[in-house]
Amino acid sequence: MSTPGPSEQSNAAVTLDMYKMAVEMADRVSARRSAANTFYLSLQTAGLAILGLVTSLPTQPSGGLLVAICLVGAATGATWFLQLRSYRDLNRAKFSVINNLEEQLQVAVFSAEWASLKQDPVSRWRPRYAELGTIERVVPWFFVAINLVLAVYLPRQ
Repeated sequence: MSTPGPSEQSNAAVTLDMYKMAVEMADRVSARRSAANTFYLSLQTAGLAILGLVTSLPTQPSGGLLVAICLVGAATGATWFLQLRSYRDLNRAKFSVINNLEEQLQVAVFSAEWASLKQDPVSRWRPRYAELGTIERVVPWFFVAINLVLAVYLPRQ
């Protein structure tokens, strides 16, 4: 068995440094995605609170104002979804790079973790693993639906 030469050791060190940087960048994207979720959830909550406040006033606002507030909420939800999709695509690319780098390392932590999650048996009382991104992309559409229903219902009161 031969000992790796200086060039092979240097390549291994560079690969490890690139791997660390790629993992850190993927973590930063996830943190930005979390901050974006908080931002959009706050906007949606504020919009619904404004609707509640405006509709509880003694003088009823015009139907056009209510519809406009609801449409802004629906547009915000759609924008939220599009941003989440962008983050998903960015993370998919980053983890592709990470997985390729892991092929050059002795241990493939992320690839092994993903394989383990995908092999998770399904029991009757617990569904198969659902990716967080899949779940979180439903929330913006929930708010879009709420806002559109309110846009139709509130002006008729």
